[in-house]
Amino acid sequence: MMHLSTMLCRLYRNTCVVLPFLLYCSSLQAQTISRKLSDAFKTFENDPQLKYAISSLYVIDAATGNTVFEKNSRIGLAPASTQKVITSVTAFELLGKTYRYNTAFSIIKNKELPVGGTLVITPSGDPSFGSPRWENTTADNMLKQIIASLPEDIKQYNNIIVDNSGWQQRDIPDGWIWQDLGNYYGAGAEKMNWRENQYDIILRSGNRLGSHVPIAGTRPKLLNSYSLRSEVQSARSGSGDNAYIYFPLSGNTGAIKGTIPVNQEHFVISGAFPSGAAQFINELQDTLIQIGKGSHSMSLIFRDSSTANDSSILFFTHQSPSLDSLIYWFNKKSINLYGEALIKTMAFGQKSYGVTDTGVVVVKDFWKSKGIDPDELNIVDGSGLSPLNRVTTHAQAEVLKFAKQQPWFSSFFDALPIYNNMHMKSGTIRNVKGFAGYHTAKNGKTYIFSFLVNNYNGSANGLVRKIYKVLDVLK
Repeated sequence: MMHLSTMLCRLYRNTCVVLPFLLYCSSLQAQTISRKLSDAFKTFENDPQLKYAISSLYVIDAATGNTVFEKNSRIGLAPASTQKVITSVTAFELLGKTYRYNTAFSIIKNKELPVGGTLVITPSGDPSFGSPRWENTTADNMLKQIIASLPEDIKQYNNIIVDNSGWQQRDIPDGWIWQDLGNYYGAGAEKMNWRENQYDIILRSGNRLGSHVPIAGTRPKLLNSYSLRSEVQSARSGSGDNAYIYFPLSGNTGAIKGTIPVNQEHFVISGAFPSGAAQFINELQDTLIQIGKGSHSMSLIFRDSSTANDSSILFFTHQSPSLDSLIYWFNKKSINLYGEALIKTMAFGQKSYGVTDTGVVVVKDFWKSKGIDPDELNIVDGSGLSPLNRVTTHAQAEVLKFAKQQPWFSSFFDALPIYNNMHMKSGTIRNVKGFAGYHTAKNGKTYIFSFLVNNYNGSANGLVRKIYKVLDVLK
């Protein structure tokens, strides 16, 4: 029988041989991935679609944080919606995954007319109020819940007041372009949002190319003295949606320009309310009129100072879904409104005033405390829609690395869409494409990456296939 000391010595000698061998294999594998990425990225950059473009890729090992590959990782590029990962992770940290918005409804009784009163709404920036994504938040359910909660002793409402205190109502961030503002993805965030601040327009085209396309209707009905005119023309069959809504530079009439295909009886495009809050209080006024407790002569008032006083009576509070649920839809459907609401909410929470510029400072200061140079995060909004944003792939990957170490990570990870069998957030604006996220290879190794391309030419679909080919190296 082999002596125990002999067995231990042999085990030690084997370990001394095997362990360095395993470390060597791991190092060799990392070098192989790095070399393959380098070759794939060089091929990518030499593609004719990238002739006048700049591309940046940063890949790190999720377990060690070591750089696997980098090219132009410290050059700030327009990130488009990949910027949502920065807003999401910051919100998880500063607000918490269980954070909920509250929208409060109160009554101030009329001293001269005891059965009359003023309805006061105190919102908090909730982007999901009236959203169709949760049963409890739909527009119909919200109106039903409010009406059902009204005090029975109030027979007539004379005024509706929205308390906008502590929140800047210039709801469009710097750098958003006119072509975006009237469309659903260009909806700005107010202290009171409604139906995700968007509506549908139904267009009807004839059978003749170049003919005028009239508006068949909107869902819901626009109630805030805002109207639309169509300058849309019919185009060839299969040409797709090339119609855009433009807010008026003066007056209250927006214009729809562009084309839709011929022979469309019910062609739907989506727009952004000029004011979600104004649309809501008009819909609420209509509902009060229907039940005999309101009138068309009611005053609809927005106030920048608090309306709270000893005589107000709280009768209903709506609580939003939790932050992790909001961020799920924020990233899955890339809803810009949610990003703009979150960055204002973080500003309000940290500085007591909900304004985008302050929210940007809050975000940059937070990541500075985590070791990211603020100059790597030259951002002006919370969603990435502005073409003025500049972010480095290094900064995005560091944010993703930080997120992976947090207790709420699974909620964030589940919110990332899946493209090319990888969990990653995509980003698209004019001549900009990007992806940022995570991938676990067949060998079990997890990589964190950010890939941005600015000023490419040709089709976005063609470029995406080429980006996937580079990222496929990580599989």
